[in-house]
Amino acid sequence: MVRLPGARPPDAGAASDSAERASQLRRFGVPLAVQLTAALVLAFGLWAAVADGRAVFPHGAAGWSLAVLTAVIVGHLVALGKDRWWGGMGSGAALTLATLLLYGWLPAVFISMVVVVLVGAARRNRWRQALLHGSVDVIGLGAAALVLMSFDVRPSVANPWRPDNWDMYVLPEVVTAALVYVVATRLLLWQAVAPQQGPLGDRGTLARTAMMRQGLVGIALLGISPLIVVVAVHMPVLLPLFAVPLIALDSTLWIARARAEEQLQDPLTGLPNRQWLLERTWAALDEAERMGKRAALLLIDLDRFRAVNDTLGHLAGDRLLLQIADRLRLALPRGAEVARLGGDEFAVLLPTTDSTTSAQRVARTLVAALGSPLDLDGLTLVLEASAGVAVFPEHALETEGLLRRADVAMYQAKRDRSGVEVYEARRDGNTPDRLGLLGDLRRALQSHDVELHYQPKVGFDGAVVGLEALVRWEHPERGRVSPEEFIAIAETSGLMPVLTEYVLETALGQVARWRAMGLHVPVAVNVSPRDVHTPGFAGAVAARLARHKVPPGALQLEITEHVLLEDPQRAADTLAGLSGHGVKMSLDDFGTGYSSLVHLRRLPVSELKIDRSFVARLAVDDEDAEIVRCTVDLAHSLGLRVVAEGVEDDETWERLRDMRCDAVQGWLVAAAMPPEETTAWLRAREAGAVRVTPALPAAPEDTGSPVV
Repeated sequence: MVRLPGARPPDAGAASDSAERASQLRRFGVPLAVQLTAALVLAFGLWAAVADGRAVFPHGAAGWSLAVLTAVIVGHLVALGKDRWWGGMGSGAALTLATLLLYGWLPAVFISMVVVVLVGAARRNRWRQALLHGSVDVIGLGAAALVLMSFDVRPSVANPWRPDNWDMYVLPEVVTAALVYVVATRLLLWQAVAPQQGPLGDRGTLARTAMMRQGLVGIALLGISPLIVVVAVHMPVLLPLFAVPLIALDSTLWIARARAEEQLQDPLTGLPNRQWLLERTWAALDEAERMGKRAALLLIDLDRFRAVNDTLGHLAGDRLLLQIADRLRLALPRGAEVARLGGDEFAVLLPTTDSTTSAQRVARTLVAALGSPLDLDGLTLVLEASAGVAVFPEHALETEGLLRRADVAMYQAKRDRSGVEVYEARRDGNTPDRLGLLGDLRRALQSHDVELHYQPKVGFDGAVVGLEALVRWEHPERGRVSPEEFIAIAETSGLMPVLTEYVLETALGQVARWRAMGLHVPVAVNVSPRDVHTPGFAGAVAARLARHKVPPGALQLEITEHVLLEDPQRAADTLAGLSGHGVKMSLDDFGTGYSSLVHLRRLPVSELKIDRSFVARLAVDDEDAEIVRCTVDLAHSLGLRVVAEGVEDDETWERLRDMRCDAVQGWLVAAAMPPEETTAWLRAREAGAVRVTPALPAAPEDTGSPVV
């Protein structure tokens, strides 16, 4: 059955309950079953040995030598100071297997129990693990003993399996017994230990390395165990010398594990890295799907961290990253896991989450924690962060897709300065459908299939104070494409400069034609923050004006407050250059950005446009009416003309007139029209078909004569 993103499996609650029960059974039931089985096997073996009068351990030189070698191995394991990991210690395994081949199951179990008891006593906080490993060894040695019995080999202390009797036909017996012992112990430990180790049990790279390591263990056992048997029979006093190769085997295995850990760990912060995140997320998504639950991935990036490195140096930046990593660890909710992807980018995995809102709430908590002041050698720094949220299965069904969508949401949060954003497909320019639309848009620009319509801005005295150029695209198959949709695609794909050049070139060509007809009306063109941040943009606009022989006052550029958010200095330089060339600027969507008054003071604008979201409810919402009134008064005090967008009814017109707004734009005046209809409309205005309204004092002087 194929599931689409956003679909929930049927009977999700029942699936969740059954999966939870299975997880609990695996976590507690498997270790308990292993220990009970080992206890029964050990009890039966001891009873059989006592009943038959068999010795438990060899005596003489061989027994003492084995005891000394066992003591050395125990001392080595205690001194090592690290836990056995999935039965990965080759020294104990080689010794017990050699004892099994020579003296049978019971002495081998006795050595294993001695190692387990002594090591467990030395590490009292790890006695549960020691008990589990001892139980696994009992079962593994029992399985290997059964293999030998199937070949009619039954070694004991009284009747050892001496190598003097070995020939080529013994090789399959030894190899099979060793393989069964390795496979049985490793599989049992994998099932019993991995669920309790949480993320470690889900690390695919470590799992693959562990399998390779167990292969090395098997080879080592085949090579060392028979040699121990030979020496134990012919020269037992030399047995303690086997401590050297056995300890070397342990060291090799630990080095292999350390290298596997390094592959999954960030060297600076000690956090897991990208490789770990990908594999852990894959496991978490698989678990969430089985349990019918959601999982979420959060991507967190520090804003303007490059400035810290450039100003204070990379060493200071690294120390800040260490503090950031510590804060993330402390702020994580229960069950969440954090990784560093590189640079100043971190990821947080929520293996289970109740809803998208819950994941968003966690992201906001983490962003707030990172926003608290940081101390660096007495210097207080405040860093801001942006986070993107993607949720399984709503946004993606696989790890790479979830990571990419969280990345898209994170960059959207950076652009909007909103702190946290949840992934939205309509704002993602990289979906297959939108990529196809992007290609179609590029071809439409090349073939001049994208049109400009013009919407008038009219004063309350009937004068046309300007036109706004609005881009329109009629797709050959999809029909009319919303400007919001294809402009968003252009902004996120790098096509925006091409679109802006096209609009400027088309608009200036139309202005030149209108001026040749005697229609002197300024035209406003919207430009994006990316355009303003493009080097040489002011000079390119001036060159286009000169080529079309259009005076700078006939062009107005509409900008938003976002132009100052990413690179304020470059934006200020570009706007100053445009103003120096004589190009007028209008601040669009006023009131919807951030720090509006600060930006209004810094931007060289001559016009302010009140966003339609305030104008639309002006006649029915007193708060919106007061916002508009205060905005008009503020703009007039700064010598700016005020244009209200989205005027669609007479009552709004009258209220704006009473507030002394300078001009309006909207369907009440005229919809956006193609060039030919705009020309006819302007001619009609020129002929005197003017809306009759009480005249207000003249608006601030504007370059270009308005058409009346």
